[in-house]
Parts: sequence; structure tokens; C-alpha cells
Amino acid sequence: MKTRLDLVCPSPDAWIEAVMNDFDSFLIDHADCERKASAMMMGLIAKYPNRTEIVPQLIETAIEELEHFRDVYKLLELRGLRMPDKMDRDPYVQELVSKCRHTPNERFMDRVLLGSVVENRGAERFKLVYHALEKGELKEFYHRLWASEAKHGELFVHLTMQYFPEEEVYKRLEELNEMEGEIISKLPIRAALH
Repeated sequence: MKTRLDLVCPSPDAWIEAVMNDFDSFLIDHADCERKASAMMMGLIAKYPNRTEIVPQLIETAIEELEHFRDVYKLLELRGLRMPDKMDRDPYVQELVSKCRHTPNERFMDRVLLGSVVENRGAERFKLVYHALEKGELKEFYHRLWASEAKHGELFVHLTMQYFPEEEVYKRLEELNEMEGEIISKLPIRAALH
């Protein structure tokens, strides 16, 4: 079985148009998303330190996401941009987290699988950015990010299968993927990753 499900709701053309029309705002949001992704990995380690089989991979992924943050932050500096004093909460992620179940094992499964869903959306959107950009370093940067996000999407499925049967993992992943499609389709279009 494949470890990455196709997204239920592809991003509309209006999303990439919004991004390309206000790329500076997109970069600021992108930097914040990379920062939050690294923090999420460390949060999983802090919350589930007894899940020792996955801690090393979470550490590596947290470092990789932090490197992405560093790289996007450098782009901000080159453009004379700054992150705002306070970044808003991401309504997309908030809504997804609200779909997590509440028993300890189910919540663990859902939190890790949400990592897969979010990374798959990131891969899809970075691919759109890559295709919209002119040839050059920025285009290549988004190509690398697209590949990295896709890899992370698969990683979270493998991590979940360290603790749960494959059939159960895929059943829940499909459910979360469906929920994600509903959530993303209702969000306003803006120059942001989500």
C-alpha cells in the first residue's frame, strides 16, 4: 500500500495566483510554518518520550524543518522583510487538531498522522510554487522543499505503523485526509501556505 494518499481537494488556481501576487506575505507565513513544524516534532517528543522507536526520526525531521526555517528566514532578510512581532494561529492546523480523538492511543495516532496530512498539503503547494516561479535559485529551493515535504508525509505513516496495524493506520489516514479536504476547501484564499 502506498504511504501517501492523494489529497481529496486539490488547491485551486486562485491559491497560487494569490501567492504569486503577494509573494512577500507568503514567505513570511512560510517561515512561520517551518518554525512551527520544527516545534511540532519537538512537541511530539516531549509529549511521547516513551515512544522511543520514533524519537530519533522525529529529532532528524525537527532539525530538517529548522533548517528550512533558517533558509526561508534568509530569504526574508534578502528581501528586507521581517516576521511580525506576533504570528497568528494557523486556522487550518487548529481545525485539523480539533479532529483528533481523545483516548491516549488514538490521540497519539491522530497527531502523528496529521503530520502526514499537513506535509502532503505542503508538498502539493510547494510544487505549485515551484511551477509558477521563473528559473533560478528560488525555483530550485522550492523544488527541494516539495521533495522534502513529500518524504516527510510518508515518514509519518511509517512512524505510526511502528505502533498500530497497517489496516488501522490507513483507515484513519483516509478519514483524516477526507477531513482535511473539507477544511481546506472552506478556508479563505490568501497568500499563505494554508
